[in-house]
Amino acid sequence: MIRIAAVGDIHFGADSAGTLRPHLQDIGEHADVYLLAGDLTRLGDPEEAAVLARELDGVPVPVVAVLGNHDYHSDQEKAVADVLAEAGVEVLEGTSTVVEVDGTPVGIAGVKGFGSGFAGACGSDFGEPMMKAYVRHTQEAADRLREALVGLADAGVEHRIALMHYSPTEGTLQGERLEIYPFLGSYLLGEAVDRAGAELAIHGHAHGGTEKGLTPGGIPVRNVAQPVINRAYNVYCLDCESPSA
Repeated sequence: MIRIAAVGDIHFGADSAGTLRPHLQDIGEHADVYLLAGDLTRLGDPEEAAVLARELDGVPVPVVAVLGNHDYHSDQEKAVADVLAEAGVEVLEGTSTVVEVDGTPVGIAGVKGFGSGFAGACGSDFGEPMMKAYVRHTQEAADRLREALVGLADAGVEHRIALMHYSPTEGTLQGERLEIYPFLGSYLLGEAVDRAGAELAIHGHAHGGTEKGLTPGGIPVRNVAQPVINRAYNVYCLDCESPSA
């Protein structure tokens, strides 16, 4: 059994020390890997990331993350990622990694993602340069995610997870205002996951959404934003009939 612990939108600040670490003391008894789905800091300040890094240092399972929009706010996203990497966190952006779980390789492909909306109510690569740039940014992120997943498949990694900050489906946005769906995710991310294949897609960002959904192709999606799951992590099983908390 492959157990995936995941959370997003923990929004660490200078005053967050000690708020996460106590909940991770026994994570090794419940999970084989810990995934962080972006918005790890409040303002993208490397000092905020350092507070989180100290909480994660020495956690007894591999920790893999993507960044979120908050982590980009101060234009110091590389420094944020570097601080986390020093604590052993692997930060993905259009890249992948493989962790071993009892000798079984588990591949994680990660990307921040971006918005644009969903079928029937989405932006298009047309019109003003700013609009085209907006949609193209999402398309490029989706392409990188697809390529990373395909790379894992080509390497023979059977168990694959797509990790992102923005949502690949509107199913996990239920509860959010319809007007902000285009800023919460994109169908392009869902298409990338469906085309490349994965057992599970994990995202955050939608604080008012719901936990469980599916891509259009039927791949399970989990919204692990902390305001949704209300805990330090939920655990999902990869080789069960369906991922469940």
